Amino acid sequence: MEAKLSELVKRLREAAGDNLTAVVLYGSAVTGEFLEKHSDLNVLCIVGRAGSAELEQMHPAADWWIRQGNPVPLLFTFEELARSSDVFSIELLDMKRRHRMLFGEDFLEKFDVPLRLHRLQVERELRINWLRLRQALLGAPRQKKAHLALMLDSVSTFCALFRHALLAIGQPWVETRREAVSAFAALTGADPLGFNAILDFREGKQSGGQIDTEAAMHAYLEFVEVVTNDVDRRLSTS
Repeated sequence: MEAKLSELVKRLREAAGDNLTAVVLYGSAVTGEFLEKHSDLNVLCIVGRAGSAELEQMHPAADWWIRQGNPVPLLFTFEELARSSDVFSIELLDMKRRHRMLFGEDFLEKFDVPLRLHRLQVERELRINWLRLRQALLGAPRQKKAHLALMLDSVSTFCALFRHALLAIGQPWVETRREAVSAFAALTGADPLGFNAILDFREGKQSGGQIDTEAAMHAYLEFVEVVTNDVDRRLSTS
């Protein structure tokens, strides 16, 4: 991982020159939850200008990074990031708490993330991702492999939203996926079996063959439904 990150920064600096002001690694790659098989290396680039000419200059570095199996880097000017911080409060709060500077000064340490839209964003993202999960399940083959993939593909997103939902409803901040699941299981009485099974699978604690996939899928979907509705009720009355 370190060699790849160093090479990315080298290629970005060569391509962008003085236009590149910061490169940030964020997400699970800077926590104890990073799993090479399942986790991404998420990178944010801050530039002075982000026009078509600048994007063309940086394309070869980004293309190399993508071919290594990584997501496309996020690209912002600092002004764009500051002006959009209210509508990206979930993402930017996570970046502030979980980041590592690969190049440039640590601007995130003192970066202001307004929370005036945080609750709305949490509620909307929970509801949208719950509906997407329903759609995916409705359209997926009725096969163990397909249902396992649905849970694997969505578990990180839901756990991140659970962490922020806890903050939105006035509960203590938690750092890990398991802490977020456990906290909502305690608050709502929902069965965490599905989420715990998928987290165990991601961490290599049990194989796919050891999971009762249909039972896990049922519990997983129900947990998302219970949490989403519980957060909606709490935010509507607060």
